[in-house]
Amino acid sequence: MGSFVYRLCRYTARFGGAVVAVLAVLSVVSILGRALTGIGLGPVPGDFELVEAGTALAVFCSLPWCYLVRGHATVDVFWERYPAPARRAIQASTGALMLLVWSLLTWRMGVATLDYRATGEVSFILQMPVWWGFAASFPAAVIGCVAYGWRLLEDLGLASPPAGFEPTGGGH
Repeated sequence: MGSFVYRLCRYTARFGGAVVAVLAVLSVVSILGRALTGIGLGPVPGDFELVEAGTALAVFCSLPWCYLVRGHATVDVFWERYPAPARRAIQASTGALMLLVWSLLTWRMGVATLDYRATGEVSFILQMPVWWGFAASFPAAVIGCVAYGWRLLEDLGLASPPAGFEPTGGGH
């Protein structure tokens, strides 16, 4: 099961990276269009709306993998001075808190998706339904719940990462 969770999160993060690459190309094309208005070109209509929704999707796709590999920045000035049982307890409690927060975020995102769909709110320029952005990010948020839950199981000693996997550790 662990290797499935890790593969799923890695591929989701790669998809998020591809979204960022597409957004970068979109931004460059739009900026060039603005710069070349004198020859009849112009910005990409709704570029800000697309970048907004795409960035949210990329973030939701990337955070689960970052958390699984312990890639988040940590403050551990006194970490090495704590005894091993205290470190495990702190790690498990913060893992439980992260799972709780991510689960609440995912739940509220699902509620917001349904609310925006029901109200029919659309973006200003493209007239794109707002709920589309929420709906696109929701599966990645659910995958995040799985990743945060799996990481908690690992912290509690009830699961282990795939064979040969070494976490990168947080930024110090």
